[in-house]
Amino acid sequence: MKAVRHLPYVEVVMSETHNVLTLESETTVAEAAAEIFIATSLAAVEMRGRFVCALAGGSTPRKLYAMLARPEFASRVPWEHCFLFFGDERCVPRDHPDSNHRMAVEALFHKVPVVGTQVYRIQGELSNPARAAHFYEESLRELFPEDRFPRFDMILLGIGEDGHTASLFPETDALREKERWVVANYVPALSDWRITLTLPAINAARQILFLATGARKARIVSEAFGDAEHEGILPAEQVLPQDGAREVLLDRAAAALLG
Repeated sequence: MKAVRHLPYVEVVMSETHNVLTLESETTVAEAAAEIFIATSLAAVEMRGRFVCALAGGSTPRKLYAMLARPEFASRVPWEHCFLFFGDERCVPRDHPDSNHRMAVEALFHKVPVVGTQVYRIQGELSNPARAAHFYEESLRELFPEDRFPRFDMILLGIGEDGHTASLFPETDALREKERWVVANYVPALSDWRITLTLPAINAARQILFLATGARKARIVSEAFGDAEHEGILPAEQVLPQDGAREVLLDRAAAALLG
């Protein structure tokens, strides 16, 4: 974590590889995440010749993408060696306001030197969500042809107020998946389908980076990443890479109930 030592934060060490970092504001969370993204991408390219990352949707990741698009950050990313996926997607057309891909295009892709073959989009507009999940898993298997599960260099994640992450919602079928990399997940609370990476695919990553900001996330953050009592096991709690690191970046509002 040397890349963010110049930023003001309080670090709570949960283990040698799973840490929670509390920063002053949403802006410093985005700046710290950008520094981690840059350091991880450079290390991955140096070691393996490429950087494979799954992006997240939401307002906090959008601020990270806007930060990465700034010249002082963008100039340090080895974009030509980046392969960019998505952790999940809504079942909407690519130009829909709710599309994670559209958000990433507007905040990042149109402002940095990545080409279409480096960005892997989930086809959320397909009428059959299971086919969209199948096609996306196939594109991942082409990049990781010999792996039991995809070995992302980094996966960016958020956490919802119900404890969901990616599109792994509480009490949904996707949480029980053990073999597939990508599935279509029906979410009764939303009366809608989502396409999402599965838990075993996420937990195979070399690094997981959670981002959460704002007072509305304080309760769920304290339950998922702290010691607050709650019923059941939240989806976000189940993200614990066995052969990788997990960092949780919070602003002070989101971390207020951590103790």
